[in-house]
Amino acid sequence: MKRLDWVVEEVAARLDRYLAERLSDHSRSAIQRWIEQGLVRVNEQPTRASRRLVPGDRITVLVPEPQPATTAAEPIPLVIVYEDDDLLVVDKPAGMVVHPAAGHTGGTLVNAVLHHCPDLAGVGGVQRPGIVHRLDKETSGLILVAKNDRAHAYLQGQFKSRQVEKTYLALVSGHLHPPRGRIEAPIGRDPRHRQRMAVVPAGQGRAAVTDYEVRAYYANTTLVAVYPRTGRTHQIRVHLAAVGHPVVGDRVYGPARDPWRLGRHFLHAHRLRFRRPADGAWLDLVSPLPPELQAVLETGGP
Repeated sequence: MKRLDWVVEEVAARLDRYLAERLSDHSRSAIQRWIEQGLVRVNEQPTRASRRLVPGDRITVLVPEPQPATTAAEPIPLVIVYEDDDLLVVDKPAGMVVHPAAGHTGGTLVNAVLHHCPDLAGVGGVQRPGIVHRLDKETSGLILVAKNDRAHAYLQGQFKSRQVEKTYLALVSGHLHPPRGRIEAPIGRDPRHRQRMAVVPAGQGRAAVTDYEVRAYYANTTLVAVYPRTGRTHQIRVHLAAVGHPVVGDRVYGPARDPWRLGRHFLHAHRLRFRRPADGAWLDLVSPLPPELQAVLETGGP
């Protein structure tokens, strides 16, 4: 462990806030965890995160070594849309799982990112290093990865406060009307199929809001831009299915039959707009539709 020492020279805030300002590469939650583990002492005594510091207090911090990642780095090619010292944005292909889980111990985005950024191990958690948000396996498009604890906390804070602007492109069955609208319905576990999510009665799930805007009508389908205002599991797919317009190719929330033979659902994380941790400047990044989805639009579907 690395030892750090300070003597408080001014009237300061509570302990965890004081340390967060001086250890900017570590999140405040990580610092609070160290305090709970007894790795932080004030005047040689264990203490609480909420302790108010006074001039003359002596602080000692034992910074733990990063935990070794249990996930192996793998030389999997990545399409990197943007990268700086704090983050990278990857254009994830359909079929790639974001992080290891039962049945997917390798070949994931995390495996690929650990090969690209070995120092990522342990950032934001050992099992999901760097992951700030997720995409379903069959959903393609932009996903954001943090490179250090400070960036992870900063980016997660933007997601939590709904500052991140996300735009998805989806092709749905039928003609969606009105051409612009909002779907507002709570989402929870489907009581009949526990592996699925569903719109549930108020009080039994979490609030979920999805805005949409029609981009084009085809013979039997509609291309829509979708703006999720909350981040519930399978939110877009569940909401669109709930109003009678499931995502094309979605064999979980739509018809089991897939006449398009896509082998995936037509849902693409098209755009991300968020503030960069380094300076707070807005980044606005776009991923075009992948060829297999563009081909469906050009043929007009079955």
